[in-house]
Amino acid sequence: MTAQDRRSEKDSGDARYVLDGQGFKRLVRAGLGWLQRHQATINALNVYPVPDGDTGTNMVLTMRSAWSEIQDVTDSNVGRVVGKMAHGALMGARGNSGVILSQIWRGFARCLDEKDVLQTDDLAAACREGSETAYKGVVKPVEGTILTVARAVADAAARADASTDDLVTVLEQMVFAAHETVVLTPSLLPVLKEAGVVDAGGQGLFIILQGMLRHMRGEPVAQDVEVDEATPIRHEGLVPGEEGYEYDVQFLVVGDDLDVDEIRERIAEMGDYPLVVGDPTTIKVHVHVSDPGVPISYGAELGSLRDVVVEDMQAQYQDFVSGREGPPARPTEGIGDIGVVAVVPGDGLARVFESLGAGAVVRGGQTMNPSTKDLLEAIERLPTEQVILLPNNSNVVLAAEQSCEMSDKEVVVVPTRFVPEGVTALLAVNYQADLESNVKAMKRAMEDVETGEITLATRSARLNGVEVLDGQVIGLHNGELKVGGDTVEEVAGQLLDEMGADDREIITLYHGEDVSWEAAERLGGLLQEDWPGQEIEVIPGGQPHYLYIISVE
Repeated sequence: MTAQDRRSEKDSGDARYVLDGQGFKRLVRAGLGWLQRHQATINALNVYPVPDGDTGTNMVLTMRSAWSEIQDVTDSNVGRVVGKMAHGALMGARGNSGVILSQIWRGFARCLDEKDVLQTDDLAAACREGSETAYKGVVKPVEGTILTVARAVADAAARADASTDDLVTVLEQMVFAAHETVVLTPSLLPVLKEAGVVDAGGQGLFIILQGMLRHMRGEPVAQDVEVDEATPIRHEGLVPGEEGYEYDVQFLVVGDDLDVDEIRERIAEMGDYPLVVGDPTTIKVHVHVSDPGVPISYGAELGSLRDVVVEDMQAQYQDFVSGREGPPARPTEGIGDIGVVAVVPGDGLARVFESLGAGAVVRGGQTMNPSTKDLLEAIERLPTEQVILLPNNSNVVLAAEQSCEMSDKEVVVVPTRFVPEGVTALLAVNYQADLESNVKAMKRAMEDVETGEITLATRSARLNGVEVLDGQVIGLHNGELKVGGDTVEEVAGQLLDEMGADDREIITLYHGEDVSWEAAERLGGLLQEDWPGQEIEVIPGGQPHYLYIISVE
C-alpha cells in the first residue's frame, strides 16, 4: 500500500495526518517557546571563551520575527501561512545562525507554496528544499554546523515518510536525527571538539523541532511566546568614514542561460570574499585574488564583460592614518552618488565612521547583531541609489548579504569581519570612482590590516594551544584565541607580537566603554616604549565587552 493509499483512509481532520495553516502556526509558536526556554544554554555553546555567545539570542529573535508575521493570521491555507512565516524570519534574521535558519524556512515555504494542507510527504519534501536552500545560501558551507543537522533532518523525514503517514511519527524521527547529528558535530568540526562543545546553531534547530514535537504530543512547551525584540537597534545619520585590502576584482557578466550557482562555486574557489549575485542574463561578481586575470578570464568565457575593475587603494589609507594627509571632506549623505551603511558597536567608533563618510550607522556587533530588516531600513533611508554596506563583524555578513538581495537599490557588501577592516576599507574610497571600482579597492585594502581584541575569558578553556582560566585577560588575533594572561598590559604586548607589529607602521588602540581614557593613554605609553619605531594612536571606541580593539597596519 502506497503512502497515498494509506492517507486516503485517514480522516482529513486528524492533525496527526493532516495539518492546515492554523495547525502549523501552533507548531511555530511551540518551537519558539521551547527555543526561548533554552536560549541561555545555546548561547553558552561558544567555541571561544569570549563574551559573544549569542547564537541562541539570534535564533530566538529570528523566530520571534517569524511568529510576529503570522500571530494574527487566520488563514487555514498552510502554504500561505508558511510563506508569511518565512518572510518574517527573513526580515528578522540575525547572525549567521539566524540567516541560515531563515533560509531553511524560505525553502520550506517555496515547497509548500499554495498547498492547502501539509501531510508527511509534503513535510519530507519541504525539509529537503529547506536544507538545499540553506546550503545554497552559504558560499562555503561547513559541515558540523546547522547545515549538517538540517540535511540529516531532511533525510530522516524522507525515510519516515516511506513507511508512515503519521506526522507525529515523522517528526519524532526528525527530532531523533537532529539530536544524533548535533552530538556528532564535534567529530565533523575539529574546533568544536577542541572546545568541548556541540554546534550551537545545530542545537538551536534541534530545540525548535523538539518544541514542535512536544506540542504534537500534547506535552508542555514552557514559557509564553514573546515578540518584542530584546535589544533595540539604533540607526543614525553620519558624516564621513575609513578602511582597506589586496587585488579586488569586480565585473558584470552579460550572457544567456548563466548558471548563478555554478558561477558562485567557481568564483569561491578562486579567492576570498566571493560575491556572485544576479540572474541567467546578468551576474555581478567580486572576489579577492592574488591574480586578477583568473576570474576575469573565466568571466570572459561566460559572456560579455562590463564594468571590470581591478584596483588597490591601500596607500591612500596608510597616508591618512599616519597623518601625512587627511581625506577630503565628505557629505553627510554619502560619498558622492554612493551611500555607506556601517555596523558599529560603540559611540566612539560611530564617530570614527561618521568622520570618514558613512551615511548611516546601525548599532550592533558582538551579542547585538542587527537583523536583516534593520540593515534594509538603513539602506532605504539613504538618498543614494548605490550603497556600500560594511558589516564589521563576521556574524553580520550573512544578514548584510540578505538585505542586499531584498533592496531595489544597487547594494554591495564589503565583507568586513572586524571594525579595523571597516575603517581601512572606508579610507580606500576614491571619491571620483564608480561603485564597482570603490568596492574592489575597499576589499583589497581591508586585507592589509591585522585586528586584535582584548577581553575577559567567560570560562576556562584550552584552544589553539592556549590555556586560559575563567576571568583571565585574553587576546584574539583576527578572531583566533592567541594569548592569555593576568594583566591587560601583559596580554597587549604578547598580542602585538602575534600580530607582527614589528613589521608594521601604525598601532591603533580603540578602548571600550569600561576603560577610562587615562588607562588607555597609560597602556599606549607603555606599548610605545616597546615599539618606539611605530606610531601609536589611542581612540575612544566605546564598544561593550571588549576592553580594546587593536588595529595594526
